[in-house]
Amino acid sequence: MRLQGKLSEWNDARGFGFVQPNGGGERCFVHIHAFTDPDRRPLLGDVITYDVQRDAQGRNTAVGVRFARQRGWARAGSRATQRDASGADILPRTTIALLFLAGIGIAALLGRVPVLIGAIYVGLSGVTYWVYALDKVSAQRGLGRTSEKTLHMLEVFGGWPGALIAQARLRHKNRKVSFQVTFWIGVVLNLAALWWVFANPR
Repeated sequence: MRLQGKLSEWNDARGFGFVQPNGGGERCFVHIHAFTDPDRRPLLGDVITYDVQRDAQGRNTAVGVRFARQRGWARAGSRATQRDASGADILPRTTIALLFLAGIGIAALLGRVPVLIGAIYVGLSGVTYWVYALDKVSAQRGLGRTSEKTLHMLEVFGGWPGALIAQARLRHKNRKVSFQVTFWIGVVLNLAALWWVFANPR
């Protein structure tokens, strides 16, 4: 029988917590991989529905977890970006990425930056988008995930425009605060390196 309960404990950094069933009863362990919606991070107090299984340690474990209700607004500080009532991301990620790629392409054609740099941004953006897509499919199927370190390395070396497009179109990795903070730090570092190339032409 499918149960409904509230997340009474949740450690987002480690990706697990406990759900207390409505009406009382034994609480269940719940892991991030048990959630069927990979695009939304759980929050303390979320109401969920779930089935119960025994794990290898004999604990009651929630599986097939779904959110029982959606919030129109993310809690303050719990999302990387605010979302409007329709769920649309306010940050124009795709526009930012396309404008940057167009700008770097024009700069390369005008000889302001080496053509190789423009090719690297376009190539790594394509690769990064593809890796994001594979990671989302893996998350949905419960398969091995691409490490966040790998994603950030691709982004900081020039794939961040592709990452922005993937975050917008695939709705993947666009809500986890810690990931977004590291992502934008990587973007700043990459742009600082690009500025150095502009400021020190050969």
